[in-house]
Amino acid sequence: MHRIIFLLLAAGPLSRAADPNRLSDAERQQDWHLLFDGKTTAGWEEITEKPFPANCWTVEGGSLKALVRTDGAQDIRTTETFRSFDLQFDWKILSRGNSGVKYRIQNVDEWTNPAGRQARARGLEYQIADDADPDAASDPRKVAASLYSLIAPVPRVRPRIGEFNHSRLLVRGTHVEHWLNGVNVLTFELTDPSVEALLRSQLPKGSPADAPLVQSSPISLQNHSSEAWFRNIKIRVLPD
Repeated sequence: MHRIIFLLLAAGPLSRAADPNRLSDAERQQDWHLLFDGKTTAGWEEITEKPFPANCWTVEGGSLKALVRTDGAQDIRTTETFRSFDLQFDWKILSRGNSGVKYRIQNVDEWTNPAGRQARARGLEYQIADDADPDAASDPRKVAASLYSLIAPVPRVRPRIGEFNHSRLLVRGTHVEHWLNGVNVLTFELTDPSVEALLRSQLPKGSPADAPLVQSSPISLQNHSSEAWFRNIKIRVLPD
């Protein structure tokens, strides 16, 4: 009996350390900080910099959750901006789900259609999708962990649907890496002509051909009109 009690007590701190939305002592010493406290929307706002869109996002079970609504869907963004960083986060979607994490954002679009008011970040996108989602099924460059529409992940790592997955997005100077569930699936340079062309296509309409690209931007979570959960969102700012 005494041995069982000892084991339970010993296991206690380990289970608490594994709680979501908390930094370990080692992470704090390495200058990581949380972008989401697990309880409030502090540090987040609509992508247009309007107040947090409670109509289509909420906090549920320690996660920022994208809601499915019939009156519009808006992306959200961090109130801070970042240039070089190591970002890690957990995410969950359901069958045929679709979302994304956007960075190096060049522009914001806002419009109204029959589905309501829409607001979208335009930048590079770490794609989040179920393989059964029609968009992802149409092109390997649109599956989970791809650089959306441009570079397919290799090796292909299929996400766990209905469970939390772990992602890492590393941007250091011009070097970028996408990771999914512990595997580096994609590496590229921002100076690659195809990446530059993609970024330039997302600048505001009418921008001069030599307009400078945005180098420091917020991190944005996409509401793609399907349920998506995000937690353990942590970042470490890096030198270029």
